Amino acid sequence: MFNPSVVQDDDKIHVLYRALSADQDYHGHKLKLSTIGYASSSDGLNFTNRHQLIVPEKPWEKFGCEDPRVTLVEDHFLIFYTAISAWPPDAYSIRVAVALSDDLLTIKQKHLVTPFNAKAMALFPAKINGKYWAVLTVNTDKPPSKVAIASFDQLEDIWSENYWNHWYANLDQHVLELPRTNQDHVEVGAVPELTNEGWVLVYSHIQEYQNPEKRTFGIEAVLLDKMNPNKIIGRTEEPIAVPEFEYEKHGMIPNVIFPSGALLAEDEFRVYYGATDTTSCVMAVRTLPFLSYLKHSNYKAIIKLKKHPKNPILTPVTSEAWQAQAVFNSAAVYHDHKFHLLYRAMSMDNTSTIGYAVSDNGFDFYQYSRDPIYVPRVDFETKKRPNDFSGCEDPRVTKLGDKFYMFYTAYDGISPPKVAMTAITTENFTNRRWLWEPPSVISDPNFDNKNACLFPQKIHDKYVVLHRVSGREIALDYVDSLDFHTGKLLEKESAFTPRSGSWDSAKIGIAGPPHLTEAGWLLVYHGVSDKDKHYRLGYMILDKDDPFRVLYRTPYPILEPEYKFEREGIVPNVVFLVVACCKAAPCLFIMAVLTKSCA
Repeated sequence: MFNPSVVQDDDKIHVLYRALSADQDYHGHKLKLSTIGYASSSDGLNFTNRHQLIVPEKPWEKFGCEDPRVTLVEDHFLIFYTAISAWPPDAYSIRVAVALSDDLLTIKQKHLVTPFNAKAMALFPAKINGKYWAVLTVNTDKPPSKVAIASFDQLEDIWSENYWNHWYANLDQHVLELPRTNQDHVEVGAVPELTNEGWVLVYSHIQEYQNPEKRTFGIEAVLLDKMNPNKIIGRTEEPIAVPEFEYEKHGMIPNVIFPSGALLAEDEFRVYYGATDTTSCVMAVRTLPFLSYLKHSNYKAIIKLKKHPKNPILTPVTSEAWQAQAVFNSAAVYHDHKFHLLYRAMSMDNTSTIGYAVSDNGFDFYQYSRDPIYVPRVDFETKKRPNDFSGCEDPRVTKLGDKFYMFYTAYDGISPPKVAMTAITTENFTNRRWLWEPPSVISDPNFDNKNACLFPQKIHDKYVVLHRVSGREIALDYVDSLDFHTGKLLEKESAFTPRSGSWDSAKIGIAGPPHLTEAGWLLVYHGVSDKDKHYRLGYMILDKDDPFRVLYRTPYPILEPEYKFEREGIVPNVVFLVVACCKAAPCLFIMAVLTKSCA
């Protein structure tokens, strides 16, 4: 017996739980059948009066009734549960059903709720703005799962197929962004509990869900606005519980704890949970400190960038040798009422040059020139061995004064990659006369250095340059002059480093030049996780007058590899971003990934 859900009625606490039988022959299959049991208690810790409450009766629950969530609303107990219609179950045969009872002794109605794959639905125990509200997990068995909110004018809407078809067609409008990365899995836990600070929703957050060897079941919580459950106002920044005790580590499914009930009891906030799909358990935390922690947490809503439906916006041109293999890692510039992409193009012999495309709207690009606008010109970027990677890579462009400065990675295939810089006048750039100044190496040629850019204005009468040293951290330097032909090279006056245990734990590097906002310098960067080696994107806010000082850094990635063209290519599972902003249009994030460019 496991995954208990609790509800309090006067002085009695009711628990509904998933009961699992021994092996039996059932409709031509040998299986352990799930039904839903009941017990009661006066203190929420010692339970008696057990009996079986919900058993399979309808075709859509023929092979089991699992994991109840019970809510008392207007003298009715609504019990949501997982209904299994086929054996072995598949995604479509696993859906949400609801049973109604007046006394938890008998069931008076049953209805199939969702026409799609879903689990763990829970009804809020009070109306909000005159509506009933529920939270549920959608696509639980065909990941990625999503935790989403639904509202109803009347109870009968809960089992209306028309309602759910319309709701599901607009699923993204209802989602609570809870996973920290796309390798994590989330599922609704307990019925939300109303507190003075808001609704507390306890849920299951499973890290590294796709990797059984690293998979970690954790219990987390989120604080939702009292009058708008779609709004997250606080959240835990890490699990508040993981498998720890013997009964949480060893059982039918080892190393699993799953929250399924919550209860405010005097000065305690209790979480009821299933351990190893074998037993029912409870844990508690003092209510006031817990709510204070949630309310004042810096970890609130997760910001996710929206990917353009036309992606990819640039693809390789197999008929043109210089860009036959890849077109990616673009620099983006908004100038003269147009969006300009200076992108890295790669030939089949792995030589990188810089191509150019332009757009009026930032999404529909066309190539103004059928030739690269920048090619390897000097020894430090010229191929030394056939078919080695070499050339001019990953440009970042900044307009400062009457010039556009382009920083890029120069690589000859033998010596370490190094930062190079060139420039072009605004007049020549505007008229597409690609008369670039001679390039100069601006980093120590004996050490790997790349991902460099120039701040778009001076700070304390000095130029500010970002670059990546040691292969893993973002360095920042003040320089007096951009004339590097004198021999002066970038050093490392300060650095931003990876964060242990986070999505950016292995290495970080800038996306593009930072942009000045009211809050400070917005610096978008990429990070690589030491868990799965995926590239993801986040951002920092740097102090306006002291860019060494980080005011904010996203706790979660804002963009991750999801689609096939982001997961498969020259380097798999990479999103790599540059930024363009303008006053006439919102910020535009141009994502370059693998072999193609995207927005």
